[in-house]
Amino acid sequence: MSFFAVWGAIALGYLLGAIPFGLLLTRLAGLGDIRAIGSGNIGATNVLRTGRRGLAAATLLLDAAKGAAAVLLVRGWLAPGVPAAMWLAALGAVIGHVFPLWLRFRGGKGVATALGVLLAACWPAGALACLIWLLVAVIGRRSSLAALIAVAASPLLVFIFAGPVALAPSLAIAALIIWRHRANIARLRAGTEPRIGAKS
Repeated sequence: MSFFAVWGAIALGYLLGAIPFGLLLTRLAGLGDIRAIGSGNIGATNVLRTGRRGLAAATLLLDAAKGAAAVLLVRGWLAPGVPAAMWLAALGAVIGHVFPLWLRFRGGKGVATALGVLLAACWPAGALACLIWLLVAVIGRRSSLAALIAVAASPLLVFIFAGPVALAPSLAIAALIIWRHRANIARLRAGTEPRIGAKS
């Protein structure tokens, strides 16, 4: 794989992933800066704490869509026929969401974007990860727990359905997202993690 394909895929993924849809949508809706409420996160779970379910759903879909777009653009245009390139774009998109340049590298936790890249790059793994998230969320009523379990399972799912070429990027994505959830992990252990839909 050429130097251009490697860094082009990562850069394209990063630029798309760094679009802060949660922040943009809440500001357009007149709700101010989403980073000033709840967890301070720009993702859909925190947008839900505004009480605007439609905005939260739109944030979730757009954050997933930007990850999917990165994968599809690399697969179909930048480096067609090079599976490793689209997985680098996937990693770049999640890094962009977590560390967006425009927000002083303080972004979201990357779960929706990761699910988007999984669905675009390897839909069986993505579909199963979404199913795991949904089941755990319904049973446990805690978004972070559902995300952690789905993300932790995703490298194995990717390896099964996409093979070893995708394993290293998927492990890096999972490790980054789990690291971003370290405060949630501490609250889960303490029993103080808010339930889905809680305003604080």
